[in-house]
Amino acid sequence: MTATRTPGVPAIEDGLLISTNPATGAEAGRVPVADEAAVKAAVDRARTAGAWWAALGFDGRKERLLRWRALMADRVEELAELTRLEGGKPIADAIVEAGTAIEHVDWAARNAKRVLGPRRVRSRLPVLEHSGHLEYQPFGVVGVIGPWNYPIVTPIGSLSGALAAGNAVVFKPSEYTPVVGQWLVDTFGEVVPEQPVLQAVHGLGEVGGWLCRSGVGKIAFTGSTATGKKVMAACAETLTPVVIEAGGKDAMIVDVDADVPAAAEAAVWGAMTNAGQTCIGIERAYVVAPVYDAFVAAVTEKAGKLRTGEEIGPITMPKQTEVIRRHIDDALDRGGEAVLGGRDSVQGSFVQPTVLLDVPEDSLAVREETFGPTLTITRVADADEAVAKANAGAYGLGGSVFGKANAIRIARRLRSGMVAVNSTLTFVGMANLPFGGVGDSGFGRIHGDDGLREFARAKAVTVRRAPSLLPSTTFERTPAQVQRIVKTLKMLYRR
Repeated sequence: MTATRTPGVPAIEDGLLISTNPATGAEAGRVPVADEAAVKAAVDRARTAGAWWAALGFDGRKERLLRWRALMADRVEELAELTRLEGGKPIADAIVEAGTAIEHVDWAARNAKRVLGPRRVRSRLPVLEHSGHLEYQPFGVVGVIGPWNYPIVTPIGSLSGALAAGNAVVFKPSEYTPVVGQWLVDTFGEVVPEQPVLQAVHGLGEVGGWLCRSGVGKIAFTGSTATGKKVMAACAETLTPVVIEAGGKDAMIVDVDADVPAAAEAAVWGAMTNAGQTCIGIERAYVVAPVYDAFVAAVTEKAGKLRTGEEIGPITMPKQTEVIRRHIDDALDRGGEAVLGGRDSVQGSFVQPTVLLDVPEDSLAVREETFGPTLTITRVADADEAVAKANAGAYGLGGSVFGKANAIRIARRLRSGMVAVNSTLTFVGMANLPFGGVGDSGFGRIHGDDGLREFARAKAVTVRRAPSLLPSTTFERTPAQVQRIVKTLKMLYRR
């Protein structure tokens, strides 16, 4: 007789982690749970595999990463269906997510040599007798701790950079989406069967803790701010460096000369896609007074057409529904108005699209990450007030600005790692741009040149090529040579 399980809640039976659909409870698959010894063994295997992988060089790794990219593209429908089964994500959204991930693998494979390859660095005059050289060396083994809301593209942002840089990777997928994570590992193994360059370890939170303490060269974490702090504390025990991509409370600013229909469409997408379970999702909109009413009407009309179970999937993590409910209730209790949805928006594992007006700036729905298909809209006098309110929170991940004359200037003033102008969320699709936040949204970057450099150590080398004209690094320097150094310093820098 099959045991009754709560949909979406990870269950462990007989050493296996059982993953179920958050809406239906249908089983998505089973993966073995790792204990501390298994995590250590995976890291030990990865050290050997990493040395082999690094020795392939940039060109050898590029060829294999591009084969992995091709395999994922060929089987994208399979991956999307698995994502739907395990996380409840609509197929169309899963295909878009997978496509973005494939692009990131392609970019990292093609650009790692340019970004990380050895290069000559121009010498400065005081040390002209030495040539300078810079190279980036892999850490050896990188640990990646992935999230459940975007179980393909988010971990691949770290996996692609770490692998292209020459590291082996031990990947701990979220316990809510372990089967998708295992699919990524298994398909990589199909194109790189020689060594366990990419491995998965599964389980609950303690498995991530063991990975942090396992002696890997670096940890890349994506998840909540609270868990990110725990990851940092665990890594601090061994001075293991970390990349932290944590939560967000992103804002959209709509200026007086914005294309209001386009802004409304983008706000609905940014707030409601993936049922609002997006760290860079738009949870707040600050709209200047002259276009406020038109924007509210357009957002309400567009969001009202969305259907739960169709465009809006289930809330993947069951306990998150209580957070969403609490935020909506607090907003309404404190004088906010629901022009769409309301107190009854939470219906089992689904949440109806909800649009809230006149919500106080110190309310939960404005200050804390909701992670549901909700949007607060606030009237402001001008862009200056909008920027001040958008920057007032602790988070600083992404954001959006709609306008013409001043949109880019407004975007630059936002305290965030990324901003989209006259669109929303688009920066995640730009594989050549860095992705990451500030404040409670974390630090470090994935994607782009900066993301590749996160997964390698900068190594500086100097090579003497002539006798020193200004011998400073020797006890054999003479008083006359010291005086020559003094004269040179004044000549170069006193002006």
